Amino acid sequence: MPEKIVTKGIVLRETQTKEADKILTVLTPEMGRVAVIARGARRKGSRIAAASELLTYSELVLYQRGNWYYLDEASTITLFDGIRTDIELLSLASYFAEMTEAVSAEEVPSGEVVSLLLNSLYALDTLKKPQEQVKAVFELKLLALSGYEPLVEECAVCGNKTPTQPVFDVQQGVLLCRECAGAAAGGVAKLDAGSLAAMRHVLRREQKLMLSFSLNGETAARFSRVCEEFASTQLERRFRTLDFYKSVKIDDKA
Repeated sequence: MPEKIVTKGIVLRETQTKEADKILTVLTPEMGRVAVIARGARRKGSRIAAASELLTYSELVLYQRGNWYYLDEASTITLFDGIRTDIELLSLASYFAEMTEAVSAEEVPSGEVVSLLLNSLYALDTLKKPQEQVKAVFELKLLALSGYEPLVEECAVCGNKTPTQPVFDVQQGVLLCRECAGAAAGGVAKLDAGSLAAMRHVLRREQKLMLSFSLNGETAARFSRVCEEFASTQLERRFRTLDFYKSVKIDDKA
């Protein structure tokens, strides 16, 4: 009898296979990203059906056979029901999941990333935080946890901690004065005092406090833009879920 492994995990992706099975991509604190076969998860009345849904956080009992893990039992912890009933929130949360999958790896402990994803989903589902703020915070914090932490404490050239016209080099991941940006001017995003303070806040604070600020108007827009540009530049890819989220937002405004 294969040894059983008990862990907690959140489903980042579900793929239907065979007649009633699913292949799940699950992120766990101890094992990192894991591919799990959920046999019979699509059958009516399956005891593992709820735990096999995208974005569900559960306690999982797994066993390994060959190169595959199989889901034996599951007990759901959080379903994030409020997200599932709102197309905007679901598309944004799906972007979080796709981005998390892109930066995670097998057999690499991912406790902080799991916590970040859960905290961000909770902020959307329960706290009803502004979507664009949660999105920007998630992008910036996830990049930092994944080895791409930007340097925003001072200008990377002159050392000025309070530049009057701050810009952020999304390729190098550094803060610059406008005067110091020089040839990098084409690859930088404009900041202001508020958006720079927000970036520093997110990077400095523990996760439970990372959303404890508010921004408005152009400052909020700049914070959102710079975090998205930084993420897409560093990861060198587009995310189809982000494109879909933006299309949903446009449709709502129409």
